[in-house]
Amino acid sequence: MWIVTLLVFIFILGIIVLVHELGHFLWARAFGVHIYEFSIGMGPIIWTKVSKKGITYHIRALPIGGFVAMAGEVYEDDKEIPKEKCLCNKPIWQRIIVMAAGVMNNFILALILLFISFLIWGSTTTSNKVAIVEKNSVFDLNGIEVGDRILAIDGKKVHSMYQIQTRLAFKSKDGSYTFTIKSQDGKTRDLKLKKDCVKDDEGNCVSDDLLYGFNTNELEKGFIPALKNSFLRFGDLLYTMLITLGNLVTGHLSLDNLSGPVGIYEAVGSNVVGFKFTDVIYNVITLISLLSINVGLVNILPFPAFDGGHILFLIIEKIKGSPVNQRFESICHTIGFILLMLLIIVVTFNDIIRLF
Repeated sequence: MWIVTLLVFIFILGIIVLVHELGHFLWARAFGVHIYEFSIGMGPIIWTKVSKKGITYHIRALPIGGFVAMAGEVYEDDKEIPKEKCLCNKPIWQRIIVMAAGVMNNFILALILLFISFLIWGSTTTSNKVAIVEKNSVFDLNGIEVGDRILAIDGKKVHSMYQIQTRLAFKSKDGSYTFTIKSQDGKTRDLKLKKDCVKDDEGNCVSDDLLYGFNTNELEKGFIPALKNSFLRFGDLLYTMLITLGNLVTGHLSLDNLSGPVGIYEAVGSNVVGFKFTDVIYNVITLISLLSINVGLVNILPFPAFDGGHILFLIIEKIKGSPVNQRFESICHTIGFILLMLLIIVVTFNDIIRLF
């Protein structure tokens, strides 16, 4: 079954990369920028075609990235190309749109797929209202009832089940978390609770319930709920990724918690092998949505070599009224690219270690 996993893996990454690069490509074409190459994948070329307009299209062997090579991305690098066709000579607002278009395409793709998924299979609400309380669970033993709302965890506001899950996923020093609960009578109280197993009437542990014996998910179906929940779920996923990035920067999470191509391949396998066809479709749509948001968010970060890094230099150019030193910007992007490659190597190594 590894062949099926590999094909689905290539398909998922190929779709995400294609949509991202297509954003850069279409807006660059719309603004009259000369394009040398449109490439999906990295490494050795396995398919190529040259259009009548001189654009070279490539599919490369490694489905882990792609690029659109445009004239004058940083400065005029080809004297044979007319000045007005160089990206660096376009108005700053046009250059920002070209740079941001890939990220926007990834976000739009995620929203569309979430909507389609929710329209077909239904969606769970993103409320912070407690819908289920297991008997003898931590919540039950502390008087929390169905209909109560979880307003915050450790002082951090939460608005949905997914935000609650995100906050509980990060370990606390003593294993407990402070829940801010609003009862149905309008009263608010703070409870410091520690995760525990759900117990039966005889006090025996029957399950290790990550969520303290409560749930806030309720299934909704229909066009309007699908549309509404696709935007809400998009916001929840973005929230989770931002919190994760913040904890990586502050050191609360290590690089061991990140996954690269190998980790994604394993995730694809665990969501494809052994499932019914309809479940596979649902899982693949969910994975593409999740990874597309991830790719979009990472690319918009103001770090050299990312789209956000290019946008940052454009903003600096607008503020100072003149372009950033071309050599300095090129060096920054080169260093950023090298650091990115090193990060991918480290994360991939960690993924391989986890396999064994």
